[in-house]
Amino acid sequence: MTPPVFSHGSLRLYLLSLLAEQPRHGYELIQALSERFGGTYSPSAGTIYPRLAKLEDEGLVTKVADGRKTVYEITAAGRAELEARRAELDDIESEVTDSVRRLADEVRSGVNAAMKSLRADLASAARQAKSESKRGSTSQDAGPNLHAESNRAVHEADMVLNEFRQQLRTDLRTHAYRSGVPSDLVPELRRQLADVRTSIRAALDR
Repeated sequence: MTPPVFSHGSLRLYLLSLLAEQPRHGYELIQALSERFGGTYSPSAGTIYPRLAKLEDEGLVTKVADGRKTVYEITAAGRAELEARRAELDDIESEVTDSVRRLADEVRSGVNAAMKSLRADLASAARQAKSESKRGSTSQDAGPNLHAESNRAVHEADMVLNEFRQQLRTDLRTHAYRSGVPSDLVPELRRQLADVRTSIRAALDR
C-alpha cells in the first residue's frame, strides 16, 4: 500500500527526481524507493509501471530497450517540471525522513522494552532465591552465599543484555544503510524477544 507521504501526484514527482539522478529501469526504481524508506516501503511493479507509462505519455520521460530491460530517462520537459515543483519535492523528502525515523524509534523502543522486562525477571528471580534461601537454609552461610551468587548472575546477565542490544543496534543501522529494514521487523522482533523471555522465565522457575 502506498504510504501517506505519497499523496496524489507525489509518487509521480518522486519518480522524476530519481530519474533526474540517473536513467534507471523499473526494478532499479523500486529498489531506490525501498532504500530511501529504509525498507519500510517497497512499491509493487503494478504501482510503478503505470506511472512511468503516464510520464512517458506526457513527454516527461523516454524509454529505450537495453537488452531485455527497459531503461527510463528524464527529458528536458521532465527536468523543467521537477524544477518548478522543487519546494513540493523538498516536502516529500522531509516526510520520507520522518517515516524512516519513526521506524527506527519503534525498533529501539521494542528492544529497550524487552531488555527491561528481562532484567526485571532476573532481578525478581534473584530476590525470590534470596527469600527462599532464608526460609530453607540449614546453615548460617548458605543464605549469604546464595544471595551473592544470584547477584553475580543478575549482573552478568545484565552485561549480556547490554552487549546484545548494542550488537543488534549496529546490525540494524548497517542493514538500513546497505539495503533497508523491512517494515515487519518490529513485530517480529517483539515476538522473538517475547519467546526468549518466556524461555528464560521457564528456566528460572525450574
